[in-house]
Amino acid sequence: MTEIMVVDDDQDLRETIAEVLQGAGFAVSTAAGGAEALELSAHQKFDLVLLDLVMPGLDGLEVMRRLHEKSPRLPVIILTAFATVENAVEAMRQGARDYVTKPFRVDSLLASVRRTMAEAGFEACRTTINMDNIMASLANPIRRRILDFLEQEGGLRFMDLCRRLEMADHTKMNFHLKVLKEAGLLSQDQQKHYSLTREGSQVMACARNLAQKLSD
Repeated sequence: MTEIMVVDDDQDLRETIAEVLQGAGFAVSTAAGGAEALELSAHQKFDLVLLDLVMPGLDGLEVMRRLHEKSPRLPVIILTAFATVENAVEAMRQGARDYVTKPFRVDSLLASVRRTMAEAGFEACRTTINMDNIMASLANPIRRRILDFLEQEGGLRFMDLCRRLEMADHTKMNFHLKVLKEAGLLSQDQQKHYSLTREGSQVMACARNLAQKLSD
């Protein structure tokens, strides 16, 4: 589950944002200020931070700078009032992914969160996966269907896969499975069940991110 930290000194707003995000299926932690946010991030990994720009003590820019010292790719969305939009734009120049003006609309907030997470996921794909090897492995539609079935149903035996793909030629099925195993996308346990590897799961998530990006 996506872990989001909401940082804002306004308790009512902070709790409202947390409630909206939790209702949308995200896991949420909150911090009332910059120091508390840095303390939380020292003990917990977050996928996204919603960060108020103007706070007493450490301001949003300083908090973002310190967060990025530890996690350079951590996505940050700035929360700002209309009067400080220019400062929010400066924050984006310094590494923020987006900004949301207060008071915000729920649909705008969620759209920004989902768009930012999709972009971050797409960037992670480019940096962590051998794309040449993966694209060659996925060039055949049968291999893409194998990955789809394994993602949907978990571990499947050889004959289960043959039945689901309605493939009577076991030699061809063995060939496709061999290609996917050599690409590191699936593995086989001692009970002969095939399942996605961690990289295989990443590839499927990347494919969805790419499809979403192309449809936007």
